Amino acid sequence: MSDSTPVETPVAAPTPLIKLKSKSSKKEETKTEDKSISNDVLTKYQTASTILAGVIAKLVPQIEEGKVILDLCVEGDRLIEEGVKTVYNKKPTAEKGAVAVKITKGIAFPTSLSVNNVVSHFSPLVSDTEVPKLAAGDVVKLQIGVHIDGYASVHAETIVIGATDAAPAEARRADVVEAAWQAAQAAMRLVKPAGKTYDVTEGVGKVAKEFLCAPVEGQLSCQHLQNSPDGPKRIILNPSPDQRRDEHMKTFEEGEVYGVDILIASTEDGKARSEEARTTIYKKSDIVYQLKMKTSRTVFAEIKQKAGAFPFTLRSLEEEKRARMGVQEAVQHGLLTPYDVVHSEKGTFVAQFFFTIALLPAGPLLISPTPVWYTPSKVKSTHSVKDEELKTLIASKLRVDKKKAKKAAKAAEGAAPAAEESK
Repeated sequence: MSDSTPVETPVAAPTPLIKLKSKSSKKEETKTEDKSISNDVLTKYQTASTILAGVIAKLVPQIEEGKVILDLCVEGDRLIEEGVKTVYNKKPTAEKGAVAVKITKGIAFPTSLSVNNVVSHFSPLVSDTEVPKLAAGDVVKLQIGVHIDGYASVHAETIVIGATDAAPAEARRADVVEAAWQAAQAAMRLVKPAGKTYDVTEGVGKVAKEFLCAPVEGQLSCQHLQNSPDGPKRIILNPSPDQRRDEHMKTFEEGEVYGVDILIASTEDGKARSEEARTTIYKKSDIVYQLKMKTSRTVFAEIKQKAGAFPFTLRSLEEEKRARMGVQEAVQHGLLTPYDVVHSEKGTFVAQFFFTIALLPAGPLLISPTPVWYTPSKVKSTHSVKDEELKTLIASKLRVDKKKAKKAAKAAEGAAPAAEESK
């Protein structure tokens, strides 16, 4: 990714670093190292998140009535490029005989703004003849991401244009946003060591049902690895019978990182379909194939140099017309994966919250920034979570202080014999 002038220091930062290794026996230390995330890696995740927090703090207030979606997408990408320029600029020092490795950094997901029944991945190009503007009442999903050295923090949140604390969103707009928010809170607490992927599937589905909504069918959330936003373990929302058969249940483990994408539709079934909208976001796959056309080879080389393993938009390539021609052959032979633009039924709404979470020894750590726009007072739904088990889950702390929990457990053990003696 290209660098440009630096931005101001981001206004929001993620949770401070925590010490991952405890003083224990050599055997225990080795076990912890195998499963934990190193401080260096965690620092890179958190640096990416700090930059992302600064970007959304500047971008979200600009998402308002009358703004052109293309301009906002271009601005979001520009802010990321400026932000990453300010970090990891020192030339790496290498020991004698070792090779110094340059730290890559840049866009982990290009800025996209998907409106109303458009599910996701809408990021128009300069050549688009009809570039939509935002209108009052639009339900807008912003998705955006930053990576440092291949460690990505990806974020999505939903904004209802014109809704305020004094004049909150209502009816189905409010239902779908609140459903997505509460489902995301439940999912955060279900992505935990020893938990199961289908626990998240079922929990999100139950929350959506409380608001007479449904998760968008077949949407995937993936484990994040270095330079791989779609790792081997995946969570699937609202799976079809075939998807449930093919996507086997997996167990979450300590030391893993996940990007969890919560997409809720104001429909009964959550089904989405492709409509006439140009695909502009792609990602390089691991397939190897020798492209025949010179244009395709030139474009593919540019993609590898600029985007690496992360999703990119055709806007980021040097010549859009040539890029469009070049990606066709690459997609045909599986070298690029397209991020299609799909829609729910006309007249319905889709809301989205995407968070990145790390499973650390001290408990789950939310890496991505807190949403800027959402507050409960801006959304007035007539529905709520009534299921007691779900309410308890959502109200529970994301990170439990292990020392306090251990102390409370010991106190409870001491209180039990005392109670017996008093009888």
